[in-house]
Amino acid sequence: MTENYPTIIEWIGYVGSVLIAVSLMMSSIVKLRWINLLGASIFSAYGFIIGAMPVAFLNLFISIINIYYLYKIYNTHDFLKILHIRKENKYLDFFLDYYHQDINHFFPGFYESFKNQLYEDKNLLCFLVIRNANVAGIFIGRKVKENELHVEIDFAVPEYRDLKSGNYVYGQNHKYFENLGIKRLSAIPKNKKHYEYLKKMGFLEQKDLDDKVMLVKEMIQ
Repeated sequence: MTENYPTIIEWIGYVGSVLIAVSLMMSSIVKLRWINLLGASIFSAYGFIIGAMPVAFLNLFISIINIYYLYKIYNTHDFLKILHIRKENKYLDFFLDYYHQDINHFFPGFYESFKNQLYEDKNLLCFLVIRNANVAGIFIGRKVKENELHVEIDFAVPEYRDLKSGNYVYGQNHKYFENLGIKRLSAIPKNKKHYEYLKKMGFLEQKDLDDKVMLVKEMIQ
């Protein structure tokens, strides 16, 4: 008795379908577009191979849409601005409460351990990253030395996780920190993704006194 195993062509269809399904679970719009583009392209090829033209052309159309929006994401000039806020600001409370699960995912334990200290710590610097009049993220740092700021949290909302905000804060707008007398930024990576993000932002690895990995960025250019 012979068993029916999926052929290579069928596996192509399965892979395309899975990628499309996975893309819909992405919180980041950029990741959603890229994964959906890959899945739709594979599924479109599958449709052409098996002669299912409605499947082929529908997914080809979806692929074109994804390419169009990815082009807009990477080539549209966004207006970005840093908006300094007081730590007593009610919107800051609301933002941290609203995104607390997502924040704890990227910065484990931050919400519970840090939020209670927010009003008491006099060395905190808080600002919102504004992008096209929308709040794209939040930055909170603690001044640990006269000219050094330790990054406690640099969080972007799902719609704006394409590195543009980070490049603006750490690159294009480095004068903001210099004007505050901050010549050096430091951060302790919370996980692999956070480590890779900091490296992309120009942070360099160093060891602290306890031999822990710390990433630093000199702001004098």
